[in-house]
Amino acid sequence: MTLIFFGHNFRYEIEAVAKLFFPVRAFEFMTADGPEGVGEPFCFLSRKEEGGAAELYVCAKIGGAFAERRGSVNPSADYEHECELSLCRMMYECLSTLTGIRPEWGVLTGVRPVKLVSRLLSRGMNEEELCGYMARELFVSPEKTRLALEAAKNQREIISAQPKNSVSLYVSIPFCPSRCAYCSFVSQTVESFFKLIPEYGLRLCEEIEITASAVRELGLTLDTVYFGGGTPTAIDAGQLDMIMKKISNSFDLSALREYTVEAGRPDTVTKEKIDVIRSNGGDRVSVNPQTLSQSVLDAVGRRHTVGQFFEAYALAEKAGFKAINVDLIAGLPTDSCDGFCRSLSGVIALKPQNITVHALSVKRAADLMRSGGALSGAGEAAKMISHAEKELAAEGYRPYYLYRQKNQLGNQENVGFETGGTAGIYNINMMEEIQTVLAVGAGASTKIVANERDIRRYYNPKYPLEYIKRFDETVAARKKEAAVRLREVVEGK
Repeated sequence: MTLIFFGHNFRYEIEAVAKLFFPVRAFEFMTADGPEGVGEPFCFLSRKEEGGAAELYVCAKIGGAFAERRGSVNPSADYEHECELSLCRMMYECLSTLTGIRPEWGVLTGVRPVKLVSRLLSRGMNEEELCGYMARELFVSPEKTRLALEAAKNQREIISAQPKNSVSLYVSIPFCPSRCAYCSFVSQTVESFFKLIPEYGLRLCEEIEITASAVRELGLTLDTVYFGGGTPTAIDAGQLDMIMKKISNSFDLSALREYTVEAGRPDTVTKEKIDVIRSNGGDRVSVNPQTLSQSVLDAVGRRHTVGQFFEAYALAEKAGFKAINVDLIAGLPTDSCDGFCRSLSGVIALKPQNITVHALSVKRAADLMRSGGALSGAGEAAKMISHAEKELAAEGYRPYYLYRQKNQLGNQENVGFETGGTAGIYNINMMEEIQTVLAVGAGASTKIVANERDIRRYYNPKYPLEYIKRFDETVAARKKEAAVRLREVVEGK
């Protein structure tokens, strides 16, 4: 599709809305005062200044069918944003008319819809007004608004209990036993990068020490610790123990509210590693099958068996963690709605404290996309997600955090559900961007939060080898930059 702009350059949001209707597609961009001579499909978006106001016009043509919308925006303090939003709404209406697709999240393209809902509630909007605004201005369906609203309400207690001057620690272990076909995370297979792991662990411990020093100097409280990846349990028990002991020896953990380790791939979970996690203070783990269908696991290159998931889950359950999370993915290649429902029922029968349901998202870097795969089955994925939300509610699970990604099937979402007051604190703090996260390791992103509008990020090198080689040159330098900014935030500058 060709996107034609005139009188503005709202490329980012407009492309994001176009992707709601044409996912995983490259668009051509051009500037012109009209669509004449441009081949189908196209969408023309124009802003002209007339009489102190913006006259907006959008038209689109697909398969010989044509749709258009007109509108205007008066000058205001939020003029540019209003013009952009209005053009996006008009484009949404045109493309919806021509394709018959009506994405349930409307023109919302960001990853944090709950953050928007919480902001509107904090500004005095009641629930009825909020539902009307989401439907009228953003075209969000009543079901999705209700989901976001419920998640926002369920977060309130945890957010209000956040300790003053607190931070979280994210630890990146960017290794996996193998790469799944749908994955695009920056991670390396253990087989290919086995020799790097010992040196990576030593550098990681060095960065932990630097980070802990800044926390002590500023009198901050460590609120949560989260090991992510990759697959943290892809490294051996001795290396995991070394890293976790470095944390306990470097930080004051006396006020810690939560300590999570993703043991995501069942084929990496052993009793020895579970014991290491528990003995070092870990009280939450994730054990993620993604599906309980062996044929689907095989189709996406996830090299573990359904049996290994149940074995890993039993080890975690026996260890007595405060919470075990289980991930499922809706819309995996070769899966069906019936198959997904069976997987969900099988997981619910285990009674984990947390269940996270993801809609499949395939990035261009994923093997599935590079091999000629494409997003399909959007309607099936939507049915899976809808069934999961209803079934989990019936079993007493509540949505507590929600986020979205690009190129998700059916423009759906990822939702974490909890029962028994076991919501993941780190997940809420990170997704709602209400707490500083100090991140260590390759691909890690430190996020220093001064307020809702002042969030600064400091990125580590993406790949383990790059992280190791550039540690003194780049990682340590960025730690110093982040520490300076953290001090400014603490001191209110």
